[in-house]
Amino acid sequence: MEVILIKTLQFFASLSLLVMVHEFGHYITARIFKIRVEQFYIFFNPWFSLYKRKIGETVYGIGWLPLGGYVSLAGMIDESIDQKQIESMKQEAQPWEFRSKPAWQRLIVMLAGVVMNVLAAMVIYTGVLYTWGESYIHNDDVRYGYLFDEAGEKAGFEDGDRVLTINGEGVERIGDIVMRMLINDADARVEVLRDGQTVELNIALEDIVAMRESGEWSGIYNKVIVAPYLVAEVTSDEAREAGLAEGDRIVAINGEQTLDRRQGDEILMANSGAMVLADVERGGELLQLELPISDEGKIGIIIEPLMIESRTQYYGFWESIPAGVRYTGEQIASYWEQLKMIVNPDTKMYKELGGFISIGNVFPDEWSWQGFWRITALLSIMLAVMNLLPIPGLDGGHALFTLWEIITRRKPSDKFLVVVQWIGMGLLFALLFYANGNDILRLFL
Repeated sequence: MEVILIKTLQFFASLSLLVMVHEFGHYITARIFKIRVEQFYIFFNPWFSLYKRKIGETVYGIGWLPLGGYVSLAGMIDESIDQKQIESMKQEAQPWEFRSKPAWQRLIVMLAGVVMNVLAAMVIYTGVLYTWGESYIHNDDVRYGYLFDEAGEKAGFEDGDRVLTINGEGVERIGDIVMRMLINDADARVEVLRDGQTVELNIALEDIVAMRESGEWSGIYNKVIVAPYLVAEVTSDEAREAGLAEGDRIVAINGEQTLDRRQGDEILMANSGAMVLADVERGGELLQLELPISDEGKIGIIIEPLMIESRTQYYGFWESIPAGVRYTGEQIASYWEQLKMIVNPDTKMYKELGGFISIGNVFPDEWSWQGFWRITALLSIMLAVMNLLPIPGLDGGHALFTLWEIITRRKPSDKFLVVVQWIGMGLLFALLFYANGNDILRLFL
């Protein structure tokens, strides 16, 4: 219960901040161009508001439906679409109304929210990189390669393969491997190091999709990194008398490969109380030793723990600014590629689309300022990219009609704008129900 509460608090704190930043972009540019702001709301307020107060010409409020927020401008058809707004559009345009301003000013007001979200991400990432640096597990540090589940083996990988390149480009971060294969929406050409030899694999798109869906590469990378059966210490006289020594690597037991200690433990348990023939690598030579296995499935050794430390790149104050801008750009490009994959049926990523529960689960179980700010920056980018989509009801939809007006010098009618606004809101709510429906289904699967 405590974990749910912490995740919920982080989710609402992050969402409230980002909605405020986004809507402030619309608000401040509208004020600069002397457009009357009638309402400034964080979250939507159908039927009632949790809080509202009128200051000057503007009603500031907090709604109860956390689907975003809105700034209602005089003389504009927006997502609030109330009767008062529709009736006002039938009157003669006033100088302080949105519709009476030049198209270029209206375009700036429409895009200001997106710009603010991008700027917010840049500021947050700059602060995060300056304070905590950038940590990741480097592909080059994985000396013994990776383990692959059934989906990976079907794709052509073998346990112990170490990925060298994907489509001709090197890979730095473990977390990028599957996404880099998937990102072109096509088969991937992958070079791996296998038994000291470079092997080229052509991975079919459907197999890459299956690897992603299996969840093996979904964030806990220790489970896919080979932890070799290296002997740190021999603790039993029987094992020492059999010839086992510190530094040995057990590579097979009774002819079955023990590339990873988890594989070896399963084989030992299956041979409890028996003698086994072990292939042991020592100083580049391969030895065969007969080893006694205890009734508990133990040899009498301590395994060398897998020690792969994350690399951390730290930045000074002035270095963190361009690094934050660069990181923001990389995240925008990455999220845009993911968005394209979601709408491509072949990738099946539409199945992974999630709503509030999925977003809330991204936050850490314990309050972590580093985790909170990193996720908030990413959500800010997601909010910016999503709002740029040319869907009526989103900023991209408003911008599209304004650009049409600039190019053709013909302004769409108010009646047309009302109709497409309703259509856009219908599409958005359908997407919302689908995403949150996926979340609910996952709770029971």
